[in-house]
Amino acid sequence: MQMRLTRKLIFAFLIGSGLVPVANVSAEPAAGLSSTEQANYLHELKRLYNTQDERKALLAHVNKLLLTYALRAGYQVGQADRNDLIYSVALGAQGELLLREETRGENSSDIAVRNQRIDVFGVDPFIRYDCPTSGISCSLNNPVTGNKMITIVRDNNGAADLAKAMSYLIRNVQKG
Repeated sequence: MQMRLTRKLIFAFLIGSGLVPVANVSAEPAAGLSSTEQANYLHELKRLYNTQDERKALLAHVNKLLLTYALRAGYQVGQADRNDLIYSVALGAQGELLLREETRGENSSDIAVRNQRIDVFGVDPFIRYDCPTSGISCSLNNPVTGNKMITIVRDNNGAADLAKAMSYLIRNVQKG
């Protein structure tokens, strides 16, 4: 949102100073994801997961992506403490998502589980992610705090797909 405001202010300044002719300025596209894109995306997910319930399709897709891009010990070559990081998302109370993080030691007998509640009411639904070029993982950020919420294997496209699906899920849960 801050980026859109900055862009609008820059355009206003450029137009006001005469550096950019008004005829060359096109309307800014709708912020985020368009409603037709969302409708097509949800239609395909409902078809893929054979359900008419958008929320069930989104949950199934998010959980499938979380399994597909899980950061496994096998990817962590050269790391001292290699663990599998496996996540899943479920619905909690109204307006709440439950995030489950399971950490498995390399020998698979050590398991630690951490649960996190994410209240989505009043939150920007867009999930931001970061895939540093010098690492083995990508992280998706908590929409409430901005802190790292999920760690997956380093895959830009996978992180983008997961962030998109999570964003749509948050939007859906915000509807009530």
